[in-house]
Amino acid sequence: MDVMTRNVARMRRKLTWRGRKALDSARVLDDVVNSEVRLVPGLSGEARQRAVDHLAELVQLSQAYRHYSYGWISRRELERRGRGALGRLESLSSSGAQQLTERE
Repeated sequence: MDVMTRNVARMRRKLTWRGRKALDSARVLDDVVNSEVRLVPGLSGEARQRAVDHLAELVQLSQAYRHYSYGWISRRELERRGRGALGRLESLSSSGAQQLTERE
């Protein structure tokens, strides 16, 4: 086991139940990103950019959950970042839908 793995394992043992739950949420988001990123090369230019933007937001949200789990940010800050990510995702989704209807 390398040093990084030991440090992560030690930090996880010290986490509160909220911290462990936040890490689990981060892991779920990572799994979504990892499964979806494989599809990106097969998309057209505009769809590819929208997909990359969506995945980037999920990665940032996952990172916020990790920061919260280790006590680096507060619950209020996690909520603020989560609301921001949702707002940006909604904006990306609505702009993509608008572009599709403009072409039709």
